[in-house]
Amino acid sequence: MSPCRCNSGRRRDIIRFVPAPSQRNVAVLAASLFGLALGEELWQAYLPAYLTSLGAGAVAVGLFAASTSLLDGLYQYPGGWLADRLGRRRTLLIFTGLATAGYAIYAIAPSWPFLFVGLAAVMAWKAGAFPTTFAVIGDSLPRERRAMAFAVQSTLIRVPRVLGAPLGGMVIVAFGMVAGIRLAFTITIAIALVVMVVQYLGFRDVPPPQTVGPRRGARAVFAEMPGQLKQLLVADCLVRVGEGVASSFIVLFVLQVRQFSPADYGILYAVQQAVSIAFYLPGGKLADSMGRPWMVVITFLFFAAFPLAVTYATTYPQLIAAFVLGGLKEIGEPARKSLIVDLAPDETRASTVGVYYGIRNFLVVPAAVIGGFLWRQDPGLPLKVAAVVGFLGAAVFVVSRREAG
Repeated sequence: MSPCRCNSGRRRDIIRFVPAPSQRNVAVLAASLFGLALGEELWQAYLPAYLTSLGAGAVAVGLFAASTSLLDGLYQYPGGWLADRLGRRRTLLIFTGLATAGYAIYAIAPSWPFLFVGLAAVMAWKAGAFPTTFAVIGDSLPRERRAMAFAVQSTLIRVPRVLGAPLGGMVIVAFGMVAGIRLAFTITIAIALVVMVVQYLGFRDVPPPQTVGPRRGARAVFAEMPGQLKQLLVADCLVRVGEGVASSFIVLFVLQVRQFSPADYGILYAVQQAVSIAFYLPGGKLADSMGRPWMVVITFLFFAAFPLAVTYATTYPQLIAAFVLGGLKEIGEPARKSLIVDLAPDETRASTVGVYYGIRNFLVVPAAVIGGFLWRQDPGLPLKVAAVVGFLGAAVFVVSRREAG
């Protein structure tokens, strides 16, 4: 009798140290996000140069960027629908596999048109799997821990930006543009294959909700979206359209209007990224302790204040302060993402996230074109218009929250 008790006691001790499936799923997701982001950052910043090395002109490079934005909107809802229909694990494996195929197409492309084929596959992970990451966090963690989880997610995606681009640059310097970037693609493929193994062995899925039928389209999901989530979407769209109007022209404003060097701008960008990374975790903790809505308001205000601060910064120290504001605009991102998950219906969580981001990303596509027309009138105009639209988005969100009580 005693051996049985001893064995059962050992089993209980072992179970204590085995991560719960939900915790393991979050860990697998974190490894996937970090690994693929690190691989992609090895070459992401150099893709335009790779395109031109394969014979692409300026119009083709611009079309490639526009196609990226378009696919980012197109893939959101189908990605969410698949996650609700097939389950999180299978969806992660499908999209990681498609992205790996895209990296391979990039690596062996004999000419630049092939990169558009590769882009369609690569965006399967960058956009299609995006709703799945939200759903995994929503499935695995209680509300009071979701903001911190999204803070970690955002950090894991952005730290590779600091590490990957310099490493990729060294590879390109050592081997040349085409050979070097193809070696970077090969490294990314190897990382992606490891990620797929981790997903296959480590992720523990739950059966997909049976309430999601094959005829349940994006319109039906949007119709069932809670009113508070629709209000957040309206405000978020305004803020992101404002950001899109200015984002492509802030660097031009610093270089051409204020006449600072690219090296000076590089320092400003590094400051912005460092501040963002430093404040993700504190922002997540604040969101879990003081509530999501006010942190969302704060981040919307920083989104609006950043381009305005750049406009009126005439000295380099003033620009540094402006880019610190630009970094602080991410402080409420964990709160906003966790609020989306909190408000999304459990049975269509991934589909709802896909519809949300699909609508938002489609509306942002023409923002940069609007910014270009404004820039032709006055270089400071896109930055000022972006601030006005951003403040309007923050005001809409505050008013909607008050009306909701």
